[in-house]
Amino acid sequence: MARDKAKEEVVADEPPKKKGKLFLILGILLALGGAGGGAAWYFSQSDTKSTEHKEEKPKSPVFVTLETFTVNLQADGSGEHYLQVGIDLKVTDSTVVDLVKLHMPEIRNGVLLLLSSKSAEQIASLEGKQKLSAEIQEQVNKPLNAKVAGKGVTGVFFTSFVIQ
Repeated sequence: MARDKAKEEVVADEPPKKKGKLFLILGILLALGGAGGGAAWYFSQSDTKSTEHKEEKPKSPVFVTLETFTVNLQADGSGEHYLQVGIDLKVTDSTVVDLVKLHMPEIRNGVLLLLSSKSAEQIASLEGKQKLSAEIQEQVNKPLNAKVAGKGVTGVFFTSFVIQ
């Protein structure tokens, strides 16, 4: 009977040990599952934010159309020439549109003076037109004080260009 009591004691002691180990294992599994779920949530949120941020980057271009310019060109020996040109300005955002409208007299004056200082030979070629476009951009940005932070006019496009 002494052996039976020892077996009963051993049998009685074993189930609590198994339950303790079971709770320990379940606790560890629960903690790992929670950590895995938290990590999955975190990474899915950061992917959503980066996708949203990438979608915001491509902005719609903003353009300002200037009234048509008609000027006398400098005499180049082959007689008098006239230039009639339509210009659209590409600007960084809508606040620059307001600045362009506010400074329109200064901008038109600068562009008129620049255009009238050219000869027909200087602006007839593709290179001459591209150089003129860059000079107009520089001239327009002067009254806008747009050298800071890349704001202002970023492109000048000719919508019509007639030399007579």
